[in-house]
Amino acid sequence: MKRKGFIIAFSVLVAIMIAAACVAKFYVFATWSGDDVRVNIPAGADVRSVLTSQLGPSFGGKVYNMWKWQDGTTEGSRGSYVIHDGDEAVRVARRIAQGRQTPVQLTYNNIRTIGDMAVRVASQLELDSAAFMAACDSILPTKGFAKEQYVSAFVPDTYEFYWTATPVTLVNRLLDERDKYWDDSRRAKAAALGMTPAEVHTLASIVASESNKTDEWGKIARLYLNRISKNMPLQADPTVVFALGDFSIRRVTGTHLKVDSPYNTYTHRGLPPGPIRMVERAQLDAVLDAPAHDYLYMCAKPDFSGYHNFAKDYQRHRLNAALYYRALEARGL
Repeated sequence: MKRKGFIIAFSVLVAIMIAAACVAKFYVFATWSGDDVRVNIPAGADVRSVLTSQLGPSFGGKVYNMWKWQDGTTEGSRGSYVIHDGDEAVRVARRIAQGRQTPVQLTYNNIRTIGDMAVRVASQLELDSAAFMAACDSILPTKGFAKEQYVSAFVPDTYEFYWTATPVTLVNRLLDERDKYWDDSRRAKAAALGMTPAEVHTLASIVASESNKTDEWGKIARLYLNRISKNMPLQADPTVVFALGDFSIRRVTGTHLKVDSPYNTYTHRGLPPGPIRMVERAQLDAVLDAPAHDYLYMCAKPDFSGYHNFAKDYQRHRLNAALYYRALEARGL
């Protein structure tokens, strides 16, 4: 009887071990196979739905069950997680249950307005654009930024954030990054030009809008600095386009120049109230390190290379302009 009881007990133990091995194979050793996937779990989400919709019913279901076994909670798991090829379900579940997020590489460039910035940020993080704008309105004026200067509070780049970063955290961190650029040396250069950092951003935004030729930025910047020093209107076409809010305009005409706006640098002297786009470090440096010259006018070259002919006097400028307009007519433009 004892032998029979031992055999039964041993058989039950073996059966349990086999069952456990099957469970382990089914759950513990299940791995993700395929491209990397970023799983975002927002506040109040149905975690099961998120996991099964983004990881599939099989692997996502396994991760969810193991997440529950590890006492995962929706609030504790709120965040963004990248699942890599070969990741085991048990490890994925544990990481999500513990809220160990994968940082997001927040990238923004080619931004015209603070509204564009809000939309771009909201597309990459959990926060919404309205919350970002509210944080800007709360913080930026206390740092000396007028509403028209908001875009000068940020320097485009790629920054690492958690997906759940709050709008206040985001704005303050990006301000810190801007301050890293505006070190004592660059602030001294701006002061030597008679400009504040925000004004440098504004001039750089005009320069960047005038040309995509990086080797011309410094030359164009100095041209505008020369005009400012002589109290001449900047007469920068991109500012008129910004004033009109129609960025499809390719050729500014006399009709456009009649727009009544402080951004119309044909009718208002000096810099406009704020940048007409967000600018990068290289564009800011082009203003701060603008090489000395005596040019006051520029006109696109008639070869349509994207470069400009520069002139020190209006007579030479008129000749350059005539060459360009003849080239336009020859192309039927």
